[in-house]
Amino acid sequence: MGSPTRRRRWAALLGVAALAVAGGGTLATPASALATASQQVDFATHCIPPPIAGIPPIDGTTTAEITVDNAAPKVGDTVTVTYTVVTPAASNPVDLALPADIMTPTGKVTLTGAQTGDVTVAGPKKNPPVPGKGSFPSFSMTGTFTVTKAGAINLSPGDYNIHTSYIMELDTPCTVTNPPAPVSETVAATGGGETNLRAISLDAASGKPGDSVEVRGSKFTAGATVTLAGRAGATESADRATLTADAQGSFTGTLAVNDKATTGVVAYEGSAWSAEKGAGPAAYVVIDDTPLPENSQQLTTSVQAGTLSMSQAGDTVAMAPVDFGKGGFSRGSLNTVTVKDFRGGPAGWSLTGKVTDFKGPGGATIDAAKLGWTPVCTTKDGSPSTCVAGSPGSVGSAGATLASAPNGTVTGGEFTVDARVSLNVPAFTAPGAYSGVLTLTLS
Repeated sequence: MGSPTRRRRWAALLGVAALAVAGGGTLATPASALATASQQVDFATHCIPPPIAGIPPIDGTTTAEITVDNAAPKVGDTVTVTYTVVTPAASNPVDLALPADIMTPTGKVTLTGAQTGDVTVAGPKKNPPVPGKGSFPSFSMTGTFTVTKAGAINLSPGDYNIHTSYIMELDTPCTVTNPPAPVSETVAATGGGETNLRAISLDAASGKPGDSVEVRGSKFTAGATVTLAGRAGATESADRATLTADAQGSFTGTLAVNDKATTGVVAYEGSAWSAEKGAGPAAYVVIDDTPLPENSQQLTTSVQAGTLSMSQAGDTVAMAPVDFGKGGFSRGSLNTVTVKDFRGGPAGWSLTGKVTDFKGPGGATIDAAKLGWTPVCTTKDGSPSTCVAGSPGSVGSAGATLASAPNGTVTGGEFTVDARVSLNVPAFTAPGAYSGVLTLTLS
């Protein structure tokens, strides 16, 4: 079950080479992937079987792993966290075999380091059959958090609960015996643009249809009217409540969740959701306990969100030479970059690039600002989003946008990005080979 053990946002480094004089050699800088590896960790766990099982608490070991979709976020970015319990400490507490797809896991991920707090995570109602008194299978849960501080943010597995819906509704809560558990993943956050510090937390990660969940918020605008809403994937449900933030921008309120398709809860200022004035979604699962008619079978399925990723067709671009004494534009084409947005949420994406100075013989350089590009972006048929090519112009060390896709009610798809590049070489630049590194970042 679950997601791949490593999900990573990475920065592609494209080597860009230029020949200054006929007869000179080419020099290319190889590509590199910047990513941080997550690791499986073991931690002592105290699990309490349902009272009906008539067995004492279980003190065992849980093996788990935390992965993220963005290992190098900027302040203000939203990071998707996946908590995979590889080996649960608990097992099926009853002699009765459990059928497939009756387990709903929920839990928390603990943040330490530059940013502290808990991330609520929840998983789909999905599992293979479990024999009586047999071990529970591996399962995965996902949630999100917004980066509020630059620095190293450590992620550790937290408490989790296994809910089973078969004949009766049963819970097996498991807590970390000596919190926090070992660090499984670390993200390196850097400074970003405007920061939205609004945050929400829930007092529960699941409930039955009609149950109310308590929502706590912080860092909202003092005195602002705040809407609490259920979220079914990328679409808001009809479940809503309004309240007013106090003088410190905090609030505590309840939201009755009736929509069985709910996957999370959001809070926002204004008449409609916006990433700039909202927080969440905090993961939430509605456990459907509706009795089935006699001689019937309930069929369930789910669509799991993926990641935002990029790949490139190569890592070296050989640009045309120019003549000493004449100079002019050394031209070439970037290797094609493919962007795949399989997150299934409302967020768009941005692909940016920045380049170093071009270094040549004897310490000679060509300024990074002299590299320009003309971007092109193509959207694959059937994609919910439409990509927009960046503006032609200088790239430079400060960087520029190569392509992007806007926020929307539903976003996603596949996109192909290219660009013509040209380096304006001064007339009497020292002969020899020059190279610079263009770094592409997808966020």
